[in-house]
Amino acid sequence: MAQNPLAQPPADPARSRSSFTPKLVTALQEGYGFSKFRQDAIAGLTVAIVALPLAMALAIASGTTPERGLFTAIIAGFLISALGGSRFQIGGPTGAFVVVVFNVIDRHGYDGLVIATIMAGIMLLAFGLLRFGTYIKYVPQPVVTGFTAGIAVIIFSSQVRDLLGLEIERLPADFLHQWEAYLAHLSSVNFAAVGLAALTLAIIIGLKRWRPRWPGFLIGVLAGTLLAFAVGLPVETIGSRFGEIPNMLPSPSLPDMSLERIRILLPDAFTIALLAGIESLLSAMVADGMTGRRHRSNGELMAQGIANVGSAMFGGIPATGAIARTATNIRSGAVSPVAGMLHALFLLVFMVALAHLMVYVPLACLAAVLVVVAWNMSEADRFRHLMKAPHGDRLVLLLTFGLTVLVDLTVAIQVGIVLAAILFMVRMAEAVEVQGGVNPLADDDDGDEDSNERENLPPGVEVFLIRGPLFFGASGRLTDVLERVGATPKVFILRLRHVPLMDASGAGTLEAFLKRCQSQGTTVILSGLQPQPAGLMARMGLIREGAGAPVVAADYRSAVAAARTLTGGD
Repeated sequence: MAQNPLAQPPADPARSRSSFTPKLVTALQEGYGFSKFRQDAIAGLTVAIVALPLAMALAIASGTTPERGLFTAIIAGFLISALGGSRFQIGGPTGAFVVVVFNVIDRHGYDGLVIATIMAGIMLLAFGLLRFGTYIKYVPQPVVTGFTAGIAVIIFSSQVRDLLGLEIERLPADFLHQWEAYLAHLSSVNFAAVGLAALTLAIIIGLKRWRPRWPGFLIGVLAGTLLAFAVGLPVETIGSRFGEIPNMLPSPSLPDMSLERIRILLPDAFTIALLAGIESLLSAMVADGMTGRRHRSNGELMAQGIANVGSAMFGGIPATGAIARTATNIRSGAVSPVAGMLHALFLLVFMVALAHLMVYVPLACLAAVLVVVAWNMSEADRFRHLMKAPHGDRLVLLLTFGLTVLVDLTVAIQVGIVLAAILFMVRMAEAVEVQGGVNPLADDDDGDEDSNERENLPPGVEVFLIRGPLFFGASGRLTDVLERVGATPKVFILRLRHVPLMDASGAGTLEAFLKRCQSQGTTVILSGLQPQPAGLMARMGLIREGAGAPVVAADYRSAVAAARTLTGGD
């Protein structure tokens, strides 16, 4: 029995299950001994030292208290490594969430953020189960770079108060009002805070250049803290603004949830889920590039979903894969997800042992850390590179960037993706080529044709060649060309060999053309149909038996032979 070329191969159940198997299971099955554990422990400790000041700084920048950043890094970091589809992924709070979290807390309070984060976690679980991991990473680069650079600008803007030590009781949430507040309170600059921030920045930048393996963030913050404490500088600290930091994890809890709150928070939850998905898969791809390994994207999304639900239940904020911390984990010699799990446990130990000392950390030092984070996030070189791209891509980049800074991140992503999709469809439509009255064989791939002259066609036969995907964006163009056909031919050969893809709109355009030819007594021969267009046209009833149905020819030679038979030509 002949095999149906349109049939899809059956799914492999074992392979389907393996796409959700945590990489921790795979690493343990490969064999795990003390030497590997020692490597993972060193890497986990190194990453924990880097993550300690970052977690607190990102939580403060997000409009909440520093311990919530630690809770997130501990709970979400452990779950992402234990359940994820990447061998080296380090999870926790990241700069990508600062804008969203700040705005959600400003509008709906911390309880609203918890609900939105749990909803986002459930969405991520659904994304993984539906195998969206293969597709979510295809968000256009101008959109990703635009909102990432926009977030970097907003992070920097949110830290100006602490960098300058300005006396602003409540910082506005939006960019323009923040700068209005800064200008209005410029006379309250605290030069001690400015000096501490400058010292911390200098240490971080200097160590990054001359001692890149040293934990610059921690050393910079520690140096600034010791100086402020020893000299008694009049600067604001974690303790003076937020009070004591707890030295244990809170009990899991959930806020009151109602259908109305869920409806209101749905757009924010979707933004959190989209950002978590994109950021985690980008981080996993970076890890793959550094190590030659391959991650399991759908399993990674499910782990991100579970981790965000867990983080919200234990008093945390949204989490995702952190590219810089993941890279640090790899460079520190990690060999399995155990390194990420140990990083979370080390952070727990630091919180238990050092909580009473963290209250002395000046906010100016943490602001300096976030300035470096913002600069790294901005990807200035990539932004400049994309400014050399075609006009449409530049428009998407600048519009996404501007909307992120001045309006809202959710709006920026939605507008950026829609505009990028429209530009893509326009370009694909322009790539579709419809030719009529051309040399009918000049483009054929069959090398044994003995002639390529139009004069060899039987009288009353017309040929049209279509190139490119025939989808809704190109259907109007096809209609315009086909309607310009002159005298009604007896036979119309429509060459579809170079049409790899067709959608319902393209099939509808062909259907209208076939009906018009049928009403005029013209027989249509479809030449060289590819499997996908052939299957779609068969399902939609365009290829059928009976009077007025088009003739299907395997190739152009067969189409010409059928045309000769229909016209009685030689």
